Amino acid sequence: MDNKVQYSSPENTYPCVDRLDTPLGQYRVLDLTDEKGFLCGKTLGDLGADVIKVERPGGDPSRNIGPFYNDIPHPEKSLYWYAFNNNKRGITLNIETSDGKKIFKRLVQTSDFVIESFPPGYMKNLGLDYSVLSNINPRIIMTSITPFGQDGPYSGYKGPDIIAWAMCGMMNLCGETDRPPVRISFPQTYLHAGTHAATGTMIALYWREISGEGQYVDVSIREAATIALMNSFSFWDLNRINMRRAGVFRIGLSSNAQQRVSWPCRDGYVAFALFGSNLGAATNKALVDWMDSEGMAPDYLKRDWATFDLASITTAELEQIMEPIGKFFLHHTKSELWEGARKRQMQLYPVADIKDIVEDPQLHSRAFWTSVEHPELGVAITYPGPFLKLFETPCHIWRRAPLIGEHNAEIYEKELGLSRNDLLALKQARII
Repeated sequence: MDNKVQYSSPENTYPCVDRLDTPLGQYRVLDLTDEKGFLCGKTLGDLGADVIKVERPGGDPSRNIGPFYNDIPHPEKSLYWYAFNNNKRGITLNIETSDGKKIFKRLVQTSDFVIESFPPGYMKNLGLDYSVLSNINPRIIMTSITPFGQDGPYSGYKGPDIIAWAMCGMMNLCGETDRPPVRISFPQTYLHAGTHAATGTMIALYWREISGEGQYVDVSIREAATIALMNSFSFWDLNRINMRRAGVFRIGLSSNAQQRVSWPCRDGYVAFALFGSNLGAATNKALVDWMDSEGMAPDYLKRDWATFDLASITTAELEQIMEPIGKFFLHHTKSELWEGARKRQMQLYPVADIKDIVEDPQLHSRAFWTSVEHPELGVAITYPGPFLKLFETPCHIWRRAPLIGEHNAEIYEKELGLSRNDLLALKQARII
């Protein structure tokens, strides 16, 4: 593999660098995951690791997850696939066949990590579990990502995102008070698990640097999502209130009333909360003064906000205060409210939609958006940039997601020494 890679960005801020100079440039990853673990491999790839995405012959089923480029359903045009598999090379390999297993074991000999998201027991039944792979390469680190982990009464259960979101407890907190629970529309639990898997893999690498030994990493999607509930665990200890669904409101700061935190405005929503005593006094007064300058502040809002006590206020009193505030917000756009809040040093923030995020000047000033060439489409597509900035060892998007079997010849011929005829025979046998 050519280690020289061109990091692309809107301003071409990264010169051509040696991949070995990236944080993980000297390491290789065999990525056997589906959508449950894509983010783990992408994270390691962003840090420079040589991530080889191993797909079944014909391509991974997740290539059929939309949306698609130009809304044309096609396994080579999945934007979902693009987003989570850039910075990876791609090969096809049927590891359920005898020859496929032999090839995979050869790849393990020169790899540092294997990440997979098959059901528990699948790799063991193939004779490719950690005990076997560690005999081939004692330094190998294997990370498994499954719905409930490798053991326990639920380990054999299937667990798509909606199940994990429900069973981790988060769904019970999402939605309106008087309606059933809802899930976040995009599969969040897989992303939590992917980041946990990448973190666990790095911890295992640190141990290997100390001991020289590989390690097995077991990641449960449900447990990773449950950790996202950490603020609710302490809510009872601090406030003696159990968190519950509250929709656009926030509970816990008042024992008698609900605090609205999401407010409609002329072209969307803003986030704003009334706080009591000195915490909210400056913002509350600034808002009322602003409203008064436009003739929209009733007399009862012109008060000493330093004595405003959320803990004792009734629902009727809070609703009386919120009504004119809500009308004021509806008279203004997100931009007007944001600029006015900044000018007055108020705690008010626009609720950004996708257009707002893409046009955000802060993100552009930091070159967050990255242009990635897609020669097969004849275009460059704009991607969110890497998850962090490293000024000495670049972390960036340097390769679009692979086409089906795009690097078969590069890896099988140039790196494993197979002949062109070998590849043809393997392809005809549906092994690659």
